[in-house]
Amino acid sequence: MKVCDIMTPNPVCISHEASLKDAHQLMQSRNVRHLPVISEQNGQLIGMLTHKKMIASVLNMLNKYGQGALDRKERYTPIADIMDTKVQKLGLDEPLTIVVQYFIDNKLGCLPVVDEQNNVLGIVTSSDFVKLCQRLLLAKK
Repeated sequence: MKVCDIMTPNPVCISHEASLKDAHQLMQSRNVRHLPVISEQNGQLIGMLTHKKMIASVLNMLNKYGQGALDRKERYTPIADIMDTKVQKLGLDEPLTIVVQYFIDNKLGCLPVVDEQNNVLGIVTSSDFVKLCQRLLLAKK
């Protein structure tokens, strides 16, 4: 099996020019925990923002500035300042045996799937692996 067999195609992405508040609201409204961050200029992947990183940033602001300033701080914090820029990427034909080992070794929750031009095609999450396990287990019945 390959990445293209289990990935979630066309994931929700966010512009690098968006604010932390925008990311927070997008994650809540779309019920996602991982946002590929794309360039406003060319649409290419430039980073990842995870729910864990977003929550850590919000809690840090809350502790540092208090509840009263939280909304303002979130609105004026660009996600480009907090996203991870060193992102391991996958191609459509990457074998799942390699990907699953990378997930285990690096304790990752997601990896973006990109084409040769670094455009986001999909995302592979730990949930995609759980769904694969379910399919395989049900097929064995």
